[in-house]
Parts: sequence; structure tokens; C-alpha cells
Amino acid sequence: MTEQTDGDGREVSRPRPAEARGRKGAVRDTAFVIVTGMSGAGRSTAAKALEDLGWFVIDNLPPGMLFAMAEEAGRVKLDTDKVAAVVDVRSLAFTTDLNTAIEELEARGVGVRVVFLEASDEELVRRFENVRRPHPLQGEGRLVDGIARERGILREVRANADLVIDTSSHNVHELRGKIVSFFGGDDRPGLRVNVVSFGFKYGLPVDADLVVDCRFLPNPHWVPELRPMSGLDAPVREYVLSQPGAKEFLDAYEEAFGVVAAGYVREGKGYVTLAVGCTGGKHRSVAMSEQIGARLRDRGMEVQVSHRDVGRE
Repeated sequence: MTEQTDGDGREVSRPRPAEARGRKGAVRDTAFVIVTGMSGAGRSTAAKALEDLGWFVIDNLPPGMLFAMAEEAGRVKLDTDKVAAVVDVRSLAFTTDLNTAIEELEARGVGVRVVFLEASDEELVRRFENVRRPHPLQGEGRLVDGIARERGILREVRANADLVIDTSSHNVHELRGKIVSFFGGDDRPGLRVNVVSFGFKYGLPVDADLVVDCRFLPNPHWVPELRPMSGLDAPVREYVLSQPGAKEFLDAYEEAFGVVAAGYVREGKGYVTLAVGCTGGKHRSVAMSEQIGARLRDRGMEVQVSHRDVGRE
């Protein structure tokens, strides 16, 4: 089991038992994705992106009906064998029912992947205020009360998710791009890697599975001619990569990640977010994340590189 906690003590990601994934059962071999997460974090956008990719999507499905839906999909002649269900917190006994439904699906040979959409409290408040709608769980309380209650209910679901996407800084087009990146070619085997650079002073990415710290390298911020540039510029890249330990670290981490990646694939984890950090997320982490991404692509992995904090200074 691979498990990590973020700054708020929330767990990230647990691969499911390998023996449950490969078996054939009463239901045909169907790719099944469950989209869930915080209200306002983008479930509807993710569902529409999957539909555009040719998935058969059902919205607001109670967890207890997941197996019935998969079974029915096996009986009717759909144009696709890729099925997705959007499940939200309003279902009664949500956590227990969802976990039970997933276990039943896997026991029948259905390969299930859970996508959890996340966003910061501040961003969720802003989104609800923009649409002038109450949170579904706030009742007579405040908006922040509903968000806190939902986080508590979904804590275990988030911990067990195969893929956690933090949409705090994403617009609908960027979120759709992430869904397309992860699910646009599901028939291709192997691990999909999302490498994201960040600045420690702005906080860890909450969807990170693995974290790399590049602060052991000299900071180009203190070189006047390099300060206005970023790690995407050749002078900064050359400065960072020429420092003692940079190449040795990249060589060692490439080998170490190869071992981790092989284990993830064996355990059925199809997606991993690798966060590469430095102080401000502008120089060292950007240059190193680009190098890590290039090396992993050379190993045949599908890699997407993004830079969360470039431009924030």
C-alpha cells in the first residue's frame, strides 16, 4: 500500500489488491470509472470530458446501484465498454455503500478506478458564492460548515481513490485537459505520470503522490542576471544542471522511480503525480521537473509536465 498525508493530515491514494483486478466474473470486461469528490470541485466537468471521449456516463448514481449498472451495461449492446458513474455525498450511507459496491464490482472482475476531485475551502466558497447556491450539506449552518462536513464524510473515499485531482487553480478547460490526458488513451498500458513543479513557500500540491525537494541545489534567484528568468530558459537550465550533485541526483532518482513505477503498475495504480519543489517554484524545480519528465518519457512512460507556481513572484 502506498500512502501519503498532505498538510491537513489527509491521505492520498491506495492501490487495490492485485488479485481482485484481473479476474473474470459475471460482468464482461468493462473499464469502470467512478467520479466523486467535493461538491463544486468539478465533477460535472469531468463527466462531460469522459462523455466526449466516448465513455457511457451516468450522473448522480447511488453507490448501491453501481453493480446493477455495470451488469446492465454488460447485457445491452453499448457502443463502448468504458462506463463511468458520478457519485456524490448526498447518497445515504455514502462511504460504506461506495466501498461495498467497489468490492462487489472487483469481485465480479470489473476493473474499477476511483477519481476524486478536490479543491481548497477558499476556492469552494468562492465557487458557491459565484453561483449563489448553498452547499448541499450546510443545512441551516454556514457554507463553510457544509464543506467541513463533506470533507469529513469523504475522508476515507479520498484516501482510497486511485487518482486525486486538485482543481483549486484549474478552470474548466484545464480540468478537461487533465481528464483527457489521463483517460484519452486507456487502451495503452503502463503508468501515466503527472510531473508538477511547485514552490514550498506556497504549500505542497494536495494531489501529490511523491515529492522531490530540489532545495539542495544553489538558487538562481541570487544570480542577478538569472533572477527574472525561469527554469524554462536555457541559461537557468544550464546553471541548475551544472551544479554539483544535479546530474547524480537525476540519475539516481530515475532509477529509483523506475522501481517505484514498476511496483505501481503491478498493484494496478495507473496514475501518479510527482511534485518537484524548490523555494519559489520558479527556477530549480522547473528545470529539474523538465529533466525528470524527459527521462521518464525516454523510459516509455506517458508524462505530462506542468508548472504550478511560475509567474507567482
